[in-house]
Amino acid sequence: MKLLNFIRKKPLVLLLLAFPLSILAELLHWGETYVFVLSAVGVIPMAEFIGEATEALTTHTSSKIGGLLNATLGNAAELIITIVAIRENLLDLVLASITGSILGNLLLVMGASFLLGGLKNGFQKFDSRNSARYAILLILAVLALLIPSVLSSYIGEDTDIKVEVFSLSVAGVMILLYALSLVFSFRTISPV
Repeated sequence: MKLLNFIRKKPLVLLLLAFPLSILAELLHWGETYVFVLSAVGVIPMAEFIGEATEALTTHTSSKIGGLLNATLGNAAELIITIVAIRENLLDLVLASITGSILGNLLLVMGASFLLGGLKNGFQKFDSRNSARYAILLILAVLALLIPSVLSSYIGEDTDIKVEVFSLSVAGVMILLYALSLVFSFRTISPV
């Protein structure tokens, strides 16, 4: 009875059955399409569980830490795809996944947030200091994507170790800037 009530409250939990089916599809050689589709369907309820877990953590911490966890864990699917694709040496897939994630978050999520927030609350105000800070980080991220692409032809071939070291160095600088921006925002901005 409790199980039926739980399923009525959260019908997406039924999609978890796709996980064992995806393993079965792999073992019985049903084809890559079935494995992919069943795995993708099985991930859907996980996104809901991650959202609920971050909301529960937010009640015990501050809204800033909850927002950071939500943003970090909200991109878990892209992180998993990236790790698997790098291990398989599918770097074009990694680039496409990251680009799609950036565009999706910037255009779809932020645009929908602005639209729905405006429809619900009318005129909205934003802190110009925070907006400027995030705009600078966005410009630095775009430059970090452009610099290795533009300069790699001057350094050597795409497969040259110097190009990889340069790209990894730029990525390291970007990770450092992101970490420093988090430290800065937690220390200087008043809690919401």
